[in-house]
Amino acid sequence: MRWHEITVLATESSQEMVTHYLTELGAGGVSVEEAWSEDKPRDTSFGQLYDTPLNDIRPGYAVFKAYFSEDTLMEPLVAELDDLLRGLPEYGYDAGEYQIEIGDVHQDDWADAWKQYFKPIAITERLTIKPTWEEYTPKADELVIELDPGMAFGTGTHPTTALCLKALDNAISGGEQIIDVGTGSGVLAIGAMKLGASKVLALDLDPVAVTCAKENITLNGYDDDVEVRLSDLLGVLHEKENNAEVTPPVDLVVANILAEIILLFLADVMKVLKPGGIYITSGIYKNKEMVVQAGLLAAGFEIVDVLRQEEWVAFVAGKPKGDGE
Repeated sequence: MRWHEITVLATESSQEMVTHYLTELGAGGVSVEEAWSEDKPRDTSFGQLYDTPLNDIRPGYAVFKAYFSEDTLMEPLVAELDDLLRGLPEYGYDAGEYQIEIGDVHQDDWADAWKQYFKPIAITERLTIKPTWEEYTPKADELVIELDPGMAFGTGTHPTTALCLKALDNAISGGEQIIDVGTGSGVLAIGAMKLGASKVLALDLDPVAVTCAKENITLNGYDDDVEVRLSDLLGVLHEKENNAEVTPPVDLVVANILAEIILLFLADVMKVLKPGGIYITSGIYKNKEMVVQAGLLAAGFEIVDVLRQEEWVAFVAGKPKGDGE
């Protein structure tokens, strides 16, 4: 089977929206390669190794590759994508001097070629993400997340995911019940369990993500501890008979999603957290930091910490303990 490949060159600052649009248009997988140069050194704080050389992508830009089934009508799809990218300034983003190209690729090339670049990588001093096909001998105190991400859900090493894992490493002391909103590959739910959580409810709107997360949770031996459910944000918790093993109030909610979506359900997060509970949220490009911070404060959260990596931001927010707590 062959797939249509769309290649988009656009600004790094528009990354979350470009990826979102490609996914909404029906992409069966999206990959992102950011510009690297001597002026933008790679993070090696935890001993990360990089197999790919410095590229010649225009500074400040990224290359997005998205894949669509061979029966997809590409001309109207590209026209719609062009309209969406031109309209980004209305939402506070700018794709810059973007370019869109169309090509074709065989499924075998698409599905496997990228794997040569995904190696074990230390995310924190304790947590390491390891692809299932790589041999790796962990240190005595190292917590290894086995991951087969699939093309649509990434390797878990993007700054937004890494920031969430770092925040979880700091926040989890043991025994917490957690909700993971927008679980994708399930990497945050698995990481939470590795760090000592007792139960995790992992939610995603995409049925393919739900399947992918379940497979990775099984790989890591957490079938009895992590429940994966199809849900629009926290919607499943509003169902009269949702039968979820993790029920509010919970100790911690983590969400690695678009900044615009974060702002839509802050009140719901506040409701499901225990007094003194923690909300970790990422997926926030630097140009949205102040907007998200204002939203968190307006919803009644206290800002506990702000983590940054490259151009991305994560907030650790707390629900006030309240009187008598």
